[in-house]
Amino acid sequence: MVAVIDYGLGNSGSIVNMLRVIGEKSEITSDTEKIGKADHIILPGVGAFDAGMSELEKRDLISVLQEEADKGKPILGICLGMQLLGRRSEEGKRTGLSLIPFESVRFRLEDREEPLKIPHMGWNMTMIKQNRPLVDGIGEIARYYFVHSYHAVCDSEEYVLMTCEYGYEFAAAVCKDNLYGVQFHPEKSHDFGMKILENFVRKC
Repeated sequence: MVAVIDYGLGNSGSIVNMLRVIGEKSEITSDTEKIGKADHIILPGVGAFDAGMSELEKRDLISVLQEEADKGKPILGICLGMQLLGRRSEEGKRTGLSLIPFESVRFRLEDREEPLKIPHMGWNMTMIKQNRPLVDGIGEIARYYFVHSYHAVCDSEEYVLMTCEYGYEFAAAVCKDNLYGVQFHPEKSHDFGMKILENFVRKC
């Protein structure tokens, strides 16, 4: 069973619907016992960094997620959920879950001759940087739906799984051991996003 974390800031219903299409059982929950029994955990998220950490704290989910990560359980963060896996974000003042060594920064696009709009919104291509189970079987031409103003800057290239171009190259997906994060929305990315979720629950 896949536990889709309920902390009031995620596009959880769409994720559950896509998991159902690929034949995977899932439940939207903040119940620590159910999370502990789940085979995989998905941390979705839409909104601000500090609000996300505050909502996780209110539900006593911070230590639960950290403990499950330490046990080796596969965890996938999506959009804000990915950013919460890092140490901090320029968007807020709170400390993140600190599960993957990166920090989130706002796009630096002001110095361009033709400044790009922030947030980065819409479909964009990605490039795979590592051979990991999450991207198994995904070809060179894959595109995903993005909506974000901040992106991860990893301590080392070893944590960058996929990149994307928007003014400059940035990390579109990150990884460390059993932990994964995607800045895009797989639940809005049709077949490409479905493949990401399928790989996560069946190969990670």
